[in-house]
Amino acid sequence: MTQTRAVAAIDLGATSGRVVVGRVGDGVLETETVARFANDPVRLGDGLHWDVTGLYAAVLRGLREAFRAEPRLASIGVDSWAVDYGLLREGQLLGVPFHYRDERTARGVVAVERTIGRADLFARNGLQFLPFTTAHQLAAEPPGVLALADTLLLMPDLLAFWLTGIRRAELTNASTTGLLDARTRTWDDGLVSAIGVPRTLLPALISPGERIGDLLPHVRAAVGGSAPVVAVGSHDTASAVVAVPMHADAAAYISCGTWGLVGVEVAQPVLSPEVSAANVTNEGGVDGRVRLLHNVMGLWILTETIRGWSRRGEDADLGALLAAAAEVPASAVPVFDVDDARFLTPGDMPARIDAWCDEHGLASPKTRPAYVRAIIESLAQAFADAVSTTSRLGRVDVRTVHLVGGGALNELLCQRTADRTGMPVVAGPVEATALGNVLVQARAAGMISGALEELRDLVARTHTLRRYEPR
Repeated sequence: MTQTRAVAAIDLGATSGRVVVGRVGDGVLETETVARFANDPVRLGDGLHWDVTGLYAAVLRGLREAFRAEPRLASIGVDSWAVDYGLLREGQLLGVPFHYRDERTARGVVAVERTIGRADLFARNGLQFLPFTTAHQLAAEPPGVLALADTLLLMPDLLAFWLTGIRRAELTNASTTGLLDARTRTWDDGLVSAIGVPRTLLPALISPGERIGDLLPHVRAAVGGSAPVVAVGSHDTASAVVAVPMHADAAAYISCGTWGLVGVEVAQPVLSPEVSAANVTNEGGVDGRVRLLHNVMGLWILTETIRGWSRRGEDADLGALLAAAAEVPASAVPVFDVDDARFLTPGDMPARIDAWCDEHGLASPKTRPAYVRAIIESLAQAFADAVSTTSRLGRVDVRTVHLVGGGALNELLCQRTADRTGMPVVAGPVEATALGNVLVQARAAGMISGALEELRDLVARTHTLRRYEPR
């Protein structure tokens, strides 16, 4: 029997982060969250930013707790949200990294499309149009800023650099930048040059499972231990999909948190005009797989709605509101387009829902439970549409939908997704991203072996899943 050993997963989401100890062995896959912390954006005079140094300080505190729990950690892995980056010069951060929801991205879209049209861009990078991809953000940088920098690091790569002193770009996250060739999975030098990005900014690429480096001496002193940092699927969705307990030829996945990432897994990118027209994206997965998916606005709309009510001092208990929403007939609320650009930035979501309904000749919700029900119905419909589209374009015979992440706890959303897709929805695991991070590290350390299918089988054998049948 293989001895159980432990790794540490740093899992950073767009609203919160955590450090998780994962214990893996023969038939064993357990996680323990040893630190949890908020990831709140900061609005400065020039826009919306991430408090990245505060986030890093929280990571160090979390790693200290991880080493207290498991002094002999085999490795450490970092995953986070995609597209955002820090610019460095001689190892020093040049300014506070922007948040992808900052309004500056609009001028980046204009700048990129002066150089290359959306269809041509898709033919090279395989990505759906999103105004906040790294390419668009870089095009929005003020003149001269890129010339000052010598390195660009995406958020998980930036934290790995601060931990190890090694600059690398992990492939799954690099695939979201818009600067990677979808076919060769290397930096597209011609595209990089056309957008006006110095090629020297982009580090060497590294694959999940490869060793990045050892902790720096001052980091070892701060966290009270030593372990190598290993590349994982550093885009959090790439890690989450590793832990989806599915059979690739019969399932779609929904990684549901702040965003809802809905799609299928395929062996090669699908770069047809139909994929581009459907605004479906090809993103890199672990083991060279491709995540053919659509980005749905996700639970962001619901959480921002709850946040707004709370700020105004109104009763905004999520559990109570969901229970009340379940009593509102689905036929009594509008289904709106959750992917409408108006819902991207922070603000008054109910007012934006009202505006959308007014523009489309629909009656707006009248009560807070009705707003919640409208959001749930609209998300479920968007999920169903994305499952249908990606399965058709990827030629995957989908018979089951797996919903992982925080959304797996939302019973109403899971049931309505089953109802609207007409397929069973298997909910869980909730902690899929951290599990995927842990599994890639564990395989790299020799604790387990096998292809993704074997890793997913271990998830299915060790975690309780809930099945929702369509009604």
